[in-house]
Amino acid sequence: MVINAGRIRAKNRAARWITELLQPPAVVSVQLLISPLTQAGFPGTMAYGALAALFVCVIPLVLLLVLVRLGKVTDHHVSDRQQRAPVLLMALASIVAGLLVLYAAGAPESVVAMVLAVVAGVVVLAGVSPFWKISGHAAAISSSAVIAVLMLGAPWLPLLLLIPAVGWSRVVLRAHTLAQVVAGSFFGGAVMAGIWWALQGWMVP
Repeated sequence: MVINAGRIRAKNRAARWITELLQPPAVVSVQLLISPLTQAGFPGTMAYGALAALFVCVIPLVLLLVLVRLGKVTDHHVSDRQQRAPVLLMALASIVAGLLVLYAAGAPESVVAMVLAVVAGVVVLAGVSPFWKISGHAAAISSSAVIAVLMLGAPWLPLLLLIPAVGWSRVVLRAHTLAQVVAGSFFGGAVMAGIWWALQGWMVP
């Protein structure tokens, strides 16, 4: 019994580490930082990716932490399904503001395309959340990993292993069911990454 309890604690500890290290704001920030890679001027243009990350990830996260502190939201992972849509809409408002700033600053089309792909993800998650708790963690890591492989090539295929790792952590922590994790992974890896791919072909010269 003691051995089993120790294994359970170790498994839960590993799941918590994976969940925290690879939470959506972190992985999407990296995704945005490398978004200018497909156009001339990289890595100097990473500043535009950082600006995008400020509006897409940092500002919404800070506002979320304030809401958690005020007791308006249960935790920074927004575990309560009913609280997710308002939080995602708040994030969407920040992202839209960020798009305006990026346009005014003359950001590369590749950065704008990445932000628009994130917008699509936030809109869908906000629409689904009141009815079903699809995994935002799974959507974020799958879209980021797939897009990174598309941008950087086959040597980066091992990044795809992060998708089942994050999904496992969410199921172990009982934050999501297996179906919610699979749905999030498919949505991020196929739909969000597909939108980015289409926008790349349309917007980037």
